[in-house]
Amino acid sequence: MKIKKVLIANRGEIACRIARTCRALNIKCVTVYTEKEGNYPHRYAGDESYGLGDGQLKETYLNQELLLSIAKETGCQAIHPGYGFLSENSTFAQKVRDRGFYFIGPSPEAISLMGDKIASKKKVESLGIPLVPGYHGEAQDLATLQKEAGKIGFPLLVKASAGGGGKGMRIVWKAEEFADQLAAAKREAMNAFGSDQVLLERFIENPRHIEIQVFGDQHKNWVYLYERECSIQRRYQKIVEEAPSTALDQFTREKMGQDAVAICKEINYQGAGTVEFIFEETELGKKYYFLEMNTRLQVEHPVTEKITGLDLVYWQLLVASGEVLPLKQNELSSRGHALEVRLYAENPYQEFLPTTGLIKKVGTLTDPDSRLDTGVWEGVEMGIDFDPMIAKVITYGPTRAIAINQMIASLENLPYFGLVTNRSYLIDILKNNDFQAGATTTKFVGDHPELLESKELELEQAIALFVASELNVGPQIDSAGHERSSQATAWSALQGYQL
Repeated sequence: MKIKKVLIANRGEIACRIARTCRALNIKCVTVYTEKEGNYPHRYAGDESYGLGDGQLKETYLNQELLLSIAKETGCQAIHPGYGFLSENSTFAQKVRDRGFYFIGPSPEAISLMGDKIASKKKVESLGIPLVPGYHGEAQDLATLQKEAGKIGFPLLVKASAGGGGKGMRIVWKAEEFADQLAAAKREAMNAFGSDQVLLERFIENPRHIEIQVFGDQHKNWVYLYERECSIQRRYQKIVEEAPSTALDQFTREKMGQDAVAICKEINYQGAGTVEFIFEETELGKKYYFLEMNTRLQVEHPVTEKITGLDLVYWQLLVASGEVLPLKQNELSSRGHALEVRLYAENPYQEFLPTTGLIKKVGTLTDPDSRLDTGVWEGVEMGIDFDPMIAKVITYGPTRAIAINQMIASLENLPYFGLVTNRSYLIDILKNNDFQAGATTTKFVGDHPELLESKELELEQAIALFVASELNVGPQIDSAGHERSSQATAWSALQGYQL
């Protein structure tokens, strides 16, 4: 492989994740960190580590010139942007290439095209791939948009063309609300992305969110690595991801995969990418519509790694260095079932507000098929400067039921004492009858408000339960009032409570 040393231009769990593959390949890597992250794991994950100082993101992780100068100073040949931050910034990708480094990601042109929701939809439409009925034209005046909204019908979505993550997005339930909601979406889009251009789409009320992992190389080879279902979301942010989807039959799976590859061929896509679709089951059958393409490695990529047995960061490094994809489509296979949950420092019972605190105890995974991707450890202070994700927990089993049970057990052994997390909420989702039956749509969180009913526990009670569990003294009672087995751990005895 041509790449011998990589700057990881990111932080947290993804920086640790990339460094892990680099070590396995005997590739040197350099990590970066801010002044407040002096004791974070990613500082120590690489062979070298450089401080970015303190200040706002534009002065640290979004400081393109600073990152490029560190790459040059440390003798790196390549830069891996991870996800978020500069990973889908076409200007940065171009600068990386112009300065003589390998950019571990797609071309600046592909990033730019697929990052524009209107331009990308036009490109996909030209391939005959279905889109959600809507308007993605250039005219942005109120009269035109009101006329197009009337054609689409209500409810509909107003979506910012330049961004994602739910910013600049509004659901409009009736015509009388349209002008106000449009103005609000445009304001938010301008503040977040510097552009107030929007598109309109029919609002599909009970959809699933299904995405296809794709890869391309510089030798005109493209493959899809099956699907991930990411329907359980809150505020357009994913909570639970799994593969395969319980909704797809083999014909639909192959058709979606083929459509995703067709997009890659059309734009000569290189590297890891994800083509996202909205999927619905109607009286006329199963339908899917192109949503967008993410031109980077996804947060949930470990789900695909579990069912395929592949290392996607390894594939990224191969492609960036000009090598051929290791496998052709007919050589790929999927096995078993995998789940990933995102463990956040947030309080689900108070509208998912971020929380802070010193992590005093983490716990340990005991199942060999379970995986913990994290960017924190005991003694780290969780603040408010970055995304509140603490870790990703990934489980695998020969069946979905086994993967779910492994996930529940894994979460029960990861309390992250010292701050409030969404751990109990995740466990309640996994135990929910609809989830266990595979009835997962993007309305899941809203359809199950009972899962957001807070269960408070006094500190003294928590200590008593913990000590009794550790010493196996007397019956162990969970938050629902049920006696637990004597095999239950101290962590599982406290499951369901918020400390």
